[in-house]
Amino acid sequence: AAANAIRQRGQELFVNGMGVESLCQWMSGLNDLLCMRVIELIANEFDLPPVSWCWMVFGSEGRLEQTFAADQDNGLIFQPDNEEETARIRNALVPFAKAVNKALDRCGFTLCRGDIMAGNPNLCLSVSEWRERFHHWLATPDPKALLNATIFFDFRPLYGQDELVDELHNWLLPRPAEHPRFLRAMATEALTCSPALGWFGQFSYDGGHRYPHTIDLKKRGARPFIDAARIWALKHGVWSTNSAERLRAAAADMKRSPADTAAAIEAFDLIQRIRMQRQLAGGDYDEINRVNPSHLSSSQRLMLKEAFKQARLLQLRLRQEFEQ
Repeated sequence: AAANAIRQRGQELFVNGMGVESLCQWMSGLNDLLCMRVIELIANEFDLPPVSWCWMVFGSEGRLEQTFAADQDNGLIFQPDNEEETARIRNALVPFAKAVNKALDRCGFTLCRGDIMAGNPNLCLSVSEWRERFHHWLATPDPKALLNATIFFDFRPLYGQDELVDELHNWLLPRPAEHPRFLRAMATEALTCSPALGWFGQFSYDGGHRYPHTIDLKKRGARPFIDAARIWALKHGVWSTNSAERLRAAAADMKRSPADTAAAIEAFDLIQRIRMQRQLAGGDYDEINRVNPSHLSSSQRLMLKEAFKQARLLQLRLRQEFEQ
């Protein structure tokens, strides 16, 4: 599959020492081009309604942080000439979006288990419906609902009328700061996922009987950095969706020193590098991000513990800001 060819070249660059942040952005950029070509080809097969529309991406793709194992997270935004036409236009766009999702799957971008895809009518929305969706999350923050909503705050345009997405982004940018309850709920949810470090600085395993002596590095390694970066970006009106760029951009408003910011990004990169190393070994969906620390070198184990300590520091700052 085409996506596998990109991953193959990415693996060569990774093995030759390319930096993780640069590599993830390089892979995401090539994945973008491939997806754009697929959307373009499928669009030519459909008689689409004459309205402005744009394909959006969320999650790791939205953050330009795709690793060697990534599924689809996408949606569609459109601008009807009048609101009464919304349902009719959606009905016309959904079959096209489903065809794109299937074509991307054939290219090697697996279908999203949670159905966060443009072919889902709940994610093929007009401009005003997307605004309503975001307003609802902001105005009535429920931590459980936010758990599933967080990746939507990492959106960016991919193909079509980019200005629809940029205008939505501009509309959203100042709003989280006006909804402190929303930011607090996001922080509360983020703090339920602590880095995998237990008492006395030992690793804390979460694999149970099925995956003994392992740590889910996506959830208990990368996620604390991604969540913290997202919350501070939303609080301080940062445009970027990339986690490292969010941490850099929010640092001045947060009065964080450049050294502290650099240490956090370095820790995040290390975790991503070990994740990617593990993904090269293969495995099923549930184990591909799981690492057994005893399979790492002693220096890698030491650096991983230090990276988890950096995640702890970010979460300590979240507690101080939002739980007082």
